[in-house]
Amino acid sequence: MTAEQLLEEARQLKETLVFNRRYLHSHPGTGFDLNDTVAFVKKELADMGYEPRECGRSGIVALAGGKKEGKVFLIRADMDALPIKEEAEVEFSSANGCMHACGHDMHTSMMLGAAKLLKMHEEEIEGTVKLMFQPAEEIFEGARDMIEAGLLRDVDAALMVHVMAAMPFEVGTAIVSAPGTSAPAADYFEIRVEGTGCHGSMPNMGVDPLNAAAHILIALQEINARELAMDDRAILTVGTMNAGFAANAIPNIAVMGGSVRTFDEEVRSFIKERMTQIAEGIAKSFRAKAKVIWGSGCPALVNDKNLCACIKTYVKELLSEGKAFSAEELNGMGGKQKASKSSGSEDFAYVSREVPSVMIALAAGQPEKGYCYPQHHPMVTFDEEALVNGSAVYAYTAMRWLEAQKNGGEIYDTH
Repeated sequence: MTAEQLLEEARQLKETLVFNRRYLHSHPGTGFDLNDTVAFVKKELADMGYEPRECGRSGIVALAGGKKEGKVFLIRADMDALPIKEEAEVEFSSANGCMHACGHDMHTSMMLGAAKLLKMHEEEIEGTVKLMFQPAEEIFEGARDMIEAGLLRDVDAALMVHVMAAMPFEVGTAIVSAPGTSAPAADYFEIRVEGTGCHGSMPNMGVDPLNAAAHILIALQEINARELAMDDRAILTVGTMNAGFAANAIPNIAVMGGSVRTFDEEVRSFIKERMTQIAEGIAKSFRAKAKVIWGSGCPALVNDKNLCACIKTYVKELLSEGKAFSAEELNGMGGKQKASKSSGSEDFAYVSREVPSVMIALAAGQPEKGYCYPQHHPMVTFDEEALVNGSAVYAYTAMRWLEAQKNGGEIYDTH
């Protein structure tokens, strides 16, 4: 099998890739509640000759190759959508109040395409390719759940691909992450501020939790402004603030919700400690009480140096120099082109903490061609032309890495 042959075979699958993507897009589920998606993926895999098995809550695993003397390379696609009502004008839009606003329908379709390609070349696979179809990425719980169910017991290395909308690159361009951290740690939080409700005309008879919450909201911004160094990259966002039901009443409780993103574990711990101190201290100064409750989260995603080097080589073999780059190459082009800098977190980080891993970004929509909305926007759309390259990247990188290990491993160019 040559790179040119595999890419041409992926092009022949385009109609199927588009059909699968549109079905998945119009039948989204969130978190672990992916009944339609899981049933569809299982059937497609079984029809190809796989024996898909469940892994954890709603996760699916399938194996291609299976030569016992070879290593195991994992490729991952996430399957869950977001609780966002779709506003994009597409003929296959979702009608159930959820939306694939992050492109996970693209990922799942691409991996089904890769599964088809791998099955076509199964006798050539020098080891095993493990296909990981993951739920609950958006709530940072799916990868850890599958790992706890034994996903990585036999895995030697892993790769993920993420489509990116509104990128200034030709559709299907692949960007291999630089070694080190490429996606920050994330922590969801809730701050519950408890006061004493009363009639709005007699505020002196109660304790206003909204007033305390407002001061907490403002004070939290000072962590970035005055307590972190310039290179301590972090984002603290309060996205919700809810309290009360009547305009002429002071409520008992105000609830704030948000997230923290950090690249460094020490900064992560510091921010969490200071948030608790600030919330509790300010609430007390207004005679209220506050409690910071930490929800789901994930660590930073770390890319393995050697794996980044060889995956960069393989992607360039497949897509040619003009549509394959490393993040380091783009950032060294004198400002002509830059790798996309995203502070979005990724629970594939849990995989990267266990085995050598790498993340690839795949351009899936240029602003000048109408793909101008970012991920998680109710109007976001993705260019389906990216499906072909994405499927080929999944399959080719896995097979090439396994082939290299069988032949003694690559000589990595880490310059």
